[in-house]
Amino acid sequence: MDKTVFTNGCFDLIHPGHIDLLERARKMGTKLIVGINSDHSVRQIKGAERPVINQDDRKKILLGLRAVDEVVIFDELTPEKLIEEIKPDVLIKGGDWQISEIIGADFVLENGGEVYSLPLIEGYSTSGIVEKIQEKRETQRRDTLNISKKSVTEASLEQHLSVFENILGAQLDAINSCARIIVETLESGKKILLCGNGGSAADAQHIAAEFVGRYETERRAFPAIALTTDTSALTALANDYDFERIFSRQVEALASEGDCLIALSTSGNSPNVLAAVMTARNRGCRIIGLTGEKGKKLASLSDACIAVPSERTARIQEGHITIAHIWCEIVDRHFSA
Repeated sequence: MDKTVFTNGCFDLIHPGHIDLLERARKMGTKLIVGINSDHSVRQIKGAERPVINQDDRKKILLGLRAVDEVVIFDELTPEKLIEEIKPDVLIKGGDWQISEIIGADFVLENGGEVYSLPLIEGYSTSGIVEKIQEKRETQRRDTLNISKKSVTEASLEQHLSVFENILGAQLDAINSCARIIVETLESGKKILLCGNGGSAADAQHIAAEFVGRYETERRAFPAIALTTDTSALTALANDYDFERIFSRQVEALASEGDCLIALSTSGNSPNVLAAVMTARNRGCRIIGLTGEKGKKLASLSDACIAVPSERTARIQEGHITIAHIWCEIVDRHFSA
């Protein structure tokens, strides 16, 4: 009896960790189909400098492996549509993904299939390989230029300008894609929900206020709800529910099909935010992610995502707030046209 196994990823710079995962996945069925992100979607998830290997070459490399029977390129950030088309008997992801975070898990399980998160070989990561190369080049560049130490003010402002130059050069399509989702949500009379932990909690509140407030334009007809709340309320909720379920419980109470959740996490790995994203997806909501350059997990779970090209929380949050202002300007122009 045929048993189709499916897994997905970017599979940029194939390394032993990839090969081990694919070989173990293949042993769990009679056919292994691998879904790979297109070059366009890899850039949205991992940044403008990725992928290192283009989609056609990545497909050829994977097809050259004995474990792989078929490779399908998908252009969306998530493989949800592809999984529903293939209807695999077994769905597999690497061990850095909990089953509750795996796109398509509910669909496969509901259809009598199996879902597994397989442990990964430690020490192998495409992103880690790329970062080591980039760090070496940056060190060599600085040694060559003999850069002198700068004041905190000068260095911070230069970082700020560099981040926004990179956003301007590489994120325009992503910003506009997110804006289209927001406009479509508002046109259909649905809600915009926002959530974020830590410093992103304040950003979520700020963005919610921007959507409905009086910053430049009266927008009180637009329903926006910030799921972040004050510390005392979070503490009270945590007495009844574990912290990682607080946002997801709020989504369960407030979200309905067709709403949009804007999820903020500078790291892209906040369990609380990721749980809310998965709950919102199951409710039929569309997901916009706001994260930093390392926020690949949140990006991979979103319908559209902005990954601000920085590792510094302050720079990432500056980007998030500015992009939200731009979305409001786009919304204003659309509804006043």
